[in-house]
Amino acid sequence: MDKDLDYTMKFEGINDEKMTIGEAIDIVSKSLTEKGYNPTNQIIGYILSGDPSYITSYNNARATIKQFERDEILEEILTYYLNRK
Repeated sequence: MDKDLDYTMKFEGINDEKMTIGEAIDIVSKSLTEKGYNPTNQIIGYILSGDPSYITSYNNARATIKQFERDEILEEILTYYLNRK
């Protein structure tokens, strides 16, 4: 038996923690602002249409927001607003 196969290596290069919707919105908003877009208008356009081209690919913002369903994003935004009162 080969000694090299007597153990299992653990790869720890990938973070298994999933980003929250709030964190994703923050990243997307910052990226849109840095590129000169109005984040409110762009995110609303994405939520209403489902067209990811409303979100810049800068800083991986488009892939970040696409991790979540649009209804989940809308629920998070509405919940945040309602809980502020």
